[in-house]
Amino acid sequence: MIRTASALVAALVVTWPARAVAHDIPADITVRAFAKPEGQRLRLLIRVPMSAMRDIDWPTRRPDGYLDLARIDPFLRDASTLWIGDDIDLFEGDTRLGYPQVRAVRLSLEADAAFSTYEEALARVMGPRLPDDTRLLSNQGLLDVLFEYSIQSDRSGFSIQPRFARLGLRTVTVLRFLPPGGVIRAFELEGDPGLVRLDPRWHQAAGRFVRSGFFHILDGTDHLLFLFCLVIPFRRFRSLLIVVTAFTVAHSITLIASAYNVAPDALWFPPLIELLIAISIVYMALENIVAPQLKRRWMITFGFGLVHGFGFSFALRQTLQFAGSHLLTSLLSFNVGVELGQLLVLALLIPALDLLFRLVVAERAANIILSALVTHTAWHWMVERAAVLRRYQFQWPVLDAALLASAMRWAMWLVIAGGLYWLVFAVIGQLRSRPAAADQPAVGAEDV
Repeated sequence: MIRTASALVAALVVTWPARAVAHDIPADITVRAFAKPEGQRLRLLIRVPMSAMRDIDWPTRRPDGYLDLARIDPFLRDASTLWIGDDIDLFEGDTRLGYPQVRAVRLSLEADAAFSTYEEALARVMGPRLPDDTRLLSNQGLLDVLFEYSIQSDRSGFSIQPRFARLGLRTVTVLRFLPPGGVIRAFELEGDPGLVRLDPRWHQAAGRFVRSGFFHILDGTDHLLFLFCLVIPFRRFRSLLIVVTAFTVAHSITLIASAYNVAPDALWFPPLIELLIAISIVYMALENIVAPQLKRRWMITFGFGLVHGFGFSFALRQTLQFAGSHLLTSLLSFNVGVELGQLLVLALLIPALDLLFRLVVAERAANIILSALVTHTAWHWMVERAAVLRRYQFQWPVLDAALLASAMRWAMWLVIAGGLYWLVFAVIGQLRSRPAAADQPAVGAEDV
């Protein structure tokens, strides 16, 4: 009995500090910031909730325990450097800027809405502080800070690397960059996002989006399964080139259209697209089983590619904030990254399937087995996503000027899609008209 009680006491002693620390870390923290270069200086305005700054012995009044605002200014300055300034790196070009000067600090009430614009935020930080008799606890209120950095020119290219993840279990930094005479750049950064270019050059944006597209296709299980369904019956470059080109052209159309706000913004639209993607995989896999000749496979691929383009656009919503003024360049670069990822997958799949069909199992049997496995997986996705879609209520749009304008935009994109469809068809016709005796696909190449 004594040993049992001792063990329980020891367990409580070991686990108590960890529980206390975890309890003190706030769940969700939103950091608001403005960055504005002016002449030879860059001003950085930041607002952080007081609850995110722990392990500081704030001065309090006795006996009520409220913050002693008459003595708090030095503590606010220490907190601004310890919890904010130390976790920010700013760069002018490729040069890291020196440590900032703390020009002003101020304690604000949680209901204060001054950080909606740069001018209001600056006036609040530079304005009079709260009255000394204001009642605030140490986990209440907001810390407003004005940092200043010395720079060479306000026309330089600036980058920021915030590391605010330790402020909370989930930290979101809402940043506004105000270049001189330019459009305000808005960012929403979660955790430690790495180096963020506030006004990127076109090649910087292109490089970032090529990488994003490349890794997105490798992380997208549903897109990989769709590509796998295309590869199973076609294992020759000429046949795959036609099908993959149709898929690429199609998803490029809807991806660009979505980026320019042509796609519906209703809540039910993303679940609908996810469901259609699952359906596309089921259809392709079943077609591999029941229709081995696969007549006009590229046409079906073109149609489903339009659906997958919307799926790609959902992954881009949070990333487009890094495009700066190079939206179209970034979209095309993302597509390039997707195609590079697809080429890598094809380079790995085609030899692996050839070995499987030559050394392990007959080609037709392997086609059926692999397609059946894909069908089983995608069918479960389809059922789950259909259940999610049923939770949303569809409402017919109201016939007004906005609806007519949207219809006109859709008509324009349909014309573009039709033109590209015709162009692809013409190219495919020319490819098929050429003799290809030396490069025949494994199954039904004459009917691609």
